[in-house]
Amino acid sequence: MPAGAPSTQLTPPSEPMVWHGWGDPARRHGLPEAARAMLERELGPLEGEHRPVPLSEVRVRPSALTAEQRRALEQVVGAEHVRDDHRTRVEHAGGRSTPDLLRRRHGDATAAPDVVVAPRDHDEVAQVLDRCAEHRLAVVPFGGGTSVVGGVEPERGPFAALVTLDLGRLDALIELDETAGLATFGAGVRGPAAEAALRERGFTLGHFPQSYAYLSLGGAVATRSSGQASSGYGRIDELVAGLRCATPIGELRIDHGPRSAAGPDLRALLLGSEGILGVLTEVTVRVRPAPELETYTAHVAPSFASGAATLRALAQAGARADVTRLSDEDETRAMLAQAGGWQTAALERYLGIRGVDTPSLLILGWEGSREQVRRRRARTQQVLATRRTVPIGAPAGRAWAAGRFDGPYLRDELLDRGVLVDTLETATSWSRLGALYQAVRGAVRTTLRGWGTPPLLLTHISHLYPSGASLYLTWLARQDTGRELEQWQAVKQATGDAIMAAGGTITHHHAVGLDHRRWMHDEVGPVGLAALRAVKAALDPDGILNPGKLLPPDHGPA
Repeated sequence: MPAGAPSTQLTPPSEPMVWHGWGDPARRHGLPEAARAMLERELGPLEGEHRPVPLSEVRVRPSALTAEQRRALEQVVGAEHVRDDHRTRVEHAGGRSTPDLLRRRHGDATAAPDVVVAPRDHDEVAQVLDRCAEHRLAVVPFGGGTSVVGGVEPERGPFAALVTLDLGRLDALIELDETAGLATFGAGVRGPAAEAALRERGFTLGHFPQSYAYLSLGGAVATRSSGQASSGYGRIDELVAGLRCATPIGELRIDHGPRSAAGPDLRALLLGSEGILGVLTEVTVRVRPAPELETYTAHVAPSFASGAATLRALAQAGARADVTRLSDEDETRAMLAQAGGWQTAALERYLGIRGVDTPSLLILGWEGSREQVRRRRARTQQVLATRRTVPIGAPAGRAWAAGRFDGPYLRDELLDRGVLVDTLETATSWSRLGALYQAVRGAVRTTLRGWGTPPLLLTHISHLYPSGASLYLTWLARQDTGRELEQWQAVKQATGDAIMAAGGTITHHHAVGLDHRRWMHDEVGPVGLAALRAVKAALDPDGILNPGKLLPPDHGPA
């Protein structure tokens, strides 16, 4: 790959995401026949069409915004940037969680915002917050709309009307300090646009989560995102050097150089704040030279447990690749079944000869200068040589890299065919990882069997640390038609409880939003919640910012 070429080969999206699914429908490739056959073996016959209703049939409530309130907002951003047309409201009626999509596909966007306002810079954001506080309007900051945990749901709380604050116009590269390796962007810039601007100058951020094509940089920071190459580049919270934030009581700006001991780190307070403390308007991130070389390869471990032990050895020896992904036996089996063909049959015969009957696929990727890649790959290989992994070459690694952003499109296809599908993620120490894996899978399986819809479970490890790792699980089951939301909710409750009981975190990188807030008592304890509520009260005294997210109610169920 030539120096400076974006690893993703993605251009910034020119259109918003389709209102009932993910991304650009033209990028959907359909369900391969081998995948369909595998799903029918696992789940039973796939049902007929489950298409979303037409946009014109999606229900929204009449806007509750008064003429006076609208004029106040138009005076700040201009009438053309204050929108309440049907499509705009539906497109901002939530994120991209499975419940979000189910509701909109079934024609329910009754919670849509009363109006969508698009400021152009920090000053306009601050003025919009002033007007909203004055007129008692709830405000939901909206970046790329990629939340899968209810993070941008238009929850009104005690307010009669709600403004969704679309930050898409805050998309400029404001400054690139090549000497310090720092880039400052408007918080609404999308992943590909930020990366393209950096690559033109020979730099990269290296943050590529699965939502990369549509995520906003501010949204990634507000949710403490982890990119697929975080084992090498670091999580977004490790890449953020400075922030500018508009709050209802004024500007909060953090930019004190590489390190400071001047009290608690307020930068860390805004990381993961999910828009409840203020609206991020500018983000300064650490960047590095664009890679000369990006290379991927694949190995097979004899089991998921042995593969996890190999990953622990890599992490603790300082030999991690930039991208490290270990699929369990079920996910590996599904990937091989979906691929099909003589190559898969030949691979299975080869692995059988090598004594690998329950393969667990390991994808590894390195990025950097040719010398860096050579040296780091050699270090990884030294550790692998002491383990029982079987190398299967670069094609499997390149195939994974080519499809690394396609998963959400597959979800749309499955929903169309009557398959309920969702993901969940967690993390824990290496010593607890095996028990957490069993507990979460057991919770999904028991719950969905109770619904009469036994699931297919696919799990992988994708983020490594010396002390532990993350688990990412995808579950698929036949939809209980007419009760899909209740079916999903039953799984969410069971898995969240199982994660807490097994010593995991309720979220490693998807954030809290609405869906995980009920477990924040377990996650941070009563004193931690009291501290967060005190900061919220100080920065947002009227409580207008993103009601209902992150913090559970003071009393009663979440």
